[in-house]
Amino acid sequence: MSNSGETSRIRYDEGCLGAHALNLIGDRWALLVVRELMFAPKRFQMLRAGMPGITASVLNGRLAQLREAGVVLHDERLGVYSLTGAGHGLLPVLEALCRWALTVPGHDPSRFISPSALMISMGVNLMRERAAGREALAGFNFGKEAFEMRLADGRLTTTAVARPDAPFVLTGSGNAMAVAVYGTAPLALLIDKGFIGASGDVSAAQAFIDLFRLEPQP
Repeated sequence: MSNSGETSRIRYDEGCLGAHALNLIGDRWALLVVRELMFAPKRFQMLRAGMPGITASVLNGRLAQLREAGVVLHDERLGVYSLTGAGHGLLPVLEALCRWALTVPGHDPSRFISPSALMISMGVNLMRERAAGREALAGFNFGKEAFEMRLADGRLTTTAVARPDAPFVLTGSGNAMAVAVYGTAPLALLIDKGFIGASGDVSAAQAFIDLFRLEPQP
């Protein structure tokens, strides 16, 4: 960072706050790097796994820019990247982008969905009126990543964990899990066909995923 608090790479020479933000996080892939670090620190290759279209050189460049902007930290001893407080403060930005994307055409949910992307998406697409007054704890296991999602007071809290300890745990890829959460097929059918895995109370799992819908929320 320079003494003025701006990165050395200025694209928009304006006093607009939006332009200032875009100078820091507006490059291609930058916000998706933030997305992948939102719930837990990660090593370089795990970051790449969550963004299969990015090259190693581009990811290195984005990480360097985000570090300079004060959004990402790099622990060289452990070899992991994590978000700063400013980086975690971008979650509402990612959520707002998801909400806006629901209102415009062209979204293709058959394309790659990372586990972190799905977790953020579910926070946006919770039907809050239906969820009001309910409490639940859900587990999601994506293989190399796992999460617990707690519903309380109409709000979701998502935490990365080594192994979910919840009344039910759903297992599968990001895309398979998105079909289970947002699709119309009963969970039991998807489990029976081996599309996703499940352990614990499947009826509670069905009741939980019925609280989500991939459409603009009132």
